Amino acid sequence: MPAWRLVLLLVAGVAYALLSHWMMVFHPAALWAVPVLLGPLWLTALGLAAARFGRAGAAVVVVAGVAFFAVVLRGGAVHPDLLYVLQHVGINALLCGWFASTLRAGRLSLIGQFAQRIHPLSPAHRAYTTALTRVWALYFAAVALLSVAVYASLPFSAWSLFSNLITPLGVGVLFIGEYLLRYRLHPEFERTRLIDAVRAFYANSAEAPTGPGRR
Repeated sequence: MPAWRLVLLLVAGVAYALLSHWMMVFHPAALWAVPVLLGPLWLTALGLAAARFGRAGAAVVVVAGVAFFAVVLRGGAVHPDLLYVLQHVGINALLCGWFASTLRAGRLSLIGQFAQRIHPLSPAHRAYTTALTRVWALYFAAVALLSVAVYASLPFSAWSLFSNLITPLGVGVLFIGEYLLRYRLHPEFERTRLIDAVRAFYANSAEAPTGPGRR
């Protein structure tokens, strides 16, 4: 993936996070808010279903999505605030499960799969990537639990700030912080560029349903 495309994705992500926060705080129940805010999740599910199950899987997601949005727009579903919370908790729980599922004995961890795309793994590097995968799994689990706690105890505007701005900021801090700390802890590791790590993540994510990197 070219560097300019990564920058474009980053800018688009930041813009969407700010837009989501504004919409959730000021227009949470607007007819157009629910499709706009939940649309990206639906499109992601559509892509994953198509990659793993082909046209049949994609058709199921399309029909389910259209039916869901029709019910929501008619006011026949739960309050939109709760839908947004369930989306946030669900995404982070799925990410936690994805990372944690690769921590089984004898299997290359998810971070190890990313790293292996850049350079061969030594035993020490393999152990480090396993520990790092565990850290990411715990991070996503903590975010999911905090999401419920913030929603239950604070105003919805505070939850929106947490989900749309603090959560992605936390991902960036953990990602960049680990990169900067890695060579202090393990100066013997081969140095890689941060952009190569991002490219490896996107390449592995694209192949997650069927890719050969899964062990």
